Amino acid sequence: MIKGTFPIEKFRELETPFYYYDMKVLRDTLSTIKQEVGKYENFEVHYAVKANANPKILHCIREAGLGADCVSGGEVRAAVQAGFPHHKIVYAGVGKTDKEINYSLDHDIFCFNVESVPELEVINELASAKDKIAQVAFRINPNVGAHTHANITTGLAENKFGICMEDMDKVIEMAQQMKNVKFIGLHFHIGSQILEMDDFVALCNRINELQEKLAKHHIICEHINVGGGLGIDYGHPNHLPIPNFTDYFATYHKFLQLHPRQTLHFELGRSVVGQCGSLISKVIYVKQGTNKQFAILDAGMTDLIRPALYQAYHRIENITSDEAEETYDVVGPICESSDVFLKAVDLNKAHRGDLFALRSAGAYGEIMASSYNCRELPKGYTSDELI
Repeated sequence: MIKGTFPIEKFRELETPFYYYDMKVLRDTLSTIKQEVGKYENFEVHYAVKANANPKILHCIREAGLGADCVSGGEVRAAVQAGFPHHKIVYAGVGKTDKEINYSLDHDIFCFNVESVPELEVINELASAKDKIAQVAFRINPNVGAHTHANITTGLAENKFGICMEDMDKVIEMAQQMKNVKFIGLHFHIGSQILEMDDFVALCNRINELQEKLAKHHIICEHINVGGGLGIDYGHPNHLPIPNFTDYFATYHKFLQLHPRQTLHFELGRSVVGQCGSLISKVIYVKQGTNKQFAILDAGMTDLIRPALYQAYHRIENITSDEAEETYDVVGPICESSDVFLKAVDLNKAHRGDLFALRSAGAYGEIMASSYNCRELPKGYTSDELI
């Protein structure tokens, strides 16, 4: 088994479990994004803060020139505190509270991605009280299914997210009659961890249809936001640390028919930070069952919930053993039967005190950690800190 490269002696000085971020991988990923986006005019990338809001990660992403895609007032605040330019912050989310909207108005963010008529009316009312004009884009459900996990497919017609296509004209007309909102574009997001470009082609085709329909009413959007969704290779983090941004951006360039002077926005999260992070955990016990053996870690579903929540796969490496491989169920200490990272996995022979790395955990890992069972939240360290 080819393993990742880690500062193991430094790890031994730290209390486990913790997240470790390889900043070279992150910077190489950001450099690739910048290189690929630079091939096309009017392409802009925003980082989906929900994937990982560790301040050290946000700082690095902001330095690379990306904007921030936020889905809560807390994420807008995190983006502001990390120094993202206010004109590069967008705010989506189906349940924006008055407090969150007011905070965003006070910081003059670039755009609200609006997901319902009641939300539009509230934004107009709150903007009016501040004598401001709020820029809005409408999140439209394109009824395009992403071939991914049901819990992260978000583009179908009957969904809590967005406005149905049939209501698009009516909602745009409503916004144009309001005094304190300015309609500037359309927003889409069909799902996450998408690896087949055909799903993005289907989205392009649907957007082309909608744009053609709007053009007949002499409505041209300044901005089109296609969300994110590009997946990573969870099975091969060592061989394929950087996702296929080349085909991703080229697909939109080839199939999406933009009007002159339209800006195309992307909201990438997992593909930016997923491969740079690993959850580092210590083996507490090796338990022999009747027919199997268990490697019991000090990390659990409270530290990395994706396997329990999505039945998601994370490659696991015993980074302190080179002995012959044995088969284990790798489990955590949480008082839940679902606290299982991986079953029947072949790993180098495990001993009490060995360090395991759960790979590709940079996205939806630390950010989703909880204190269930009164556990402490895991800390996050970067390779820059552990030189």
